[in-house]
Amino acid sequence: MATLRWTAEAEQWLKDIFDYIALENPQAANKVVSGIYQKAQILESFPEIGYNYRTEPEGSIRILLYGHYRIAYIIQDETIDVLGVFHGALDIDRYFP
Repeated sequence: MATLRWTAEAEQWLKDIFDYIALENPQAANKVVSGIYQKAQILESFPEIGYNYRTEPEGSIRILLYGHYRIAYIIQDETIDVLGVFHGALDIDRYFP
């Protein structure tokens, strides 16, 4: 079983998603952010469930989908670092040059 860690940047993405949705519907914001977090928990048992986005010297960057969101993470040995959570409308390549 792998160890799942959220980077500060990924936590900020979740906060930004919550804040944006909460402007219109705080309950929906709670549901979306909670759903993203719960979906990411599956990575502890199945780290390669997401599709391979890119292989770097540090490890494999993969993407796990949740609704309109992409959860980007990197696998390094037995550790999984969530790098960010991106809305599907965003150009993810802009954040991973």
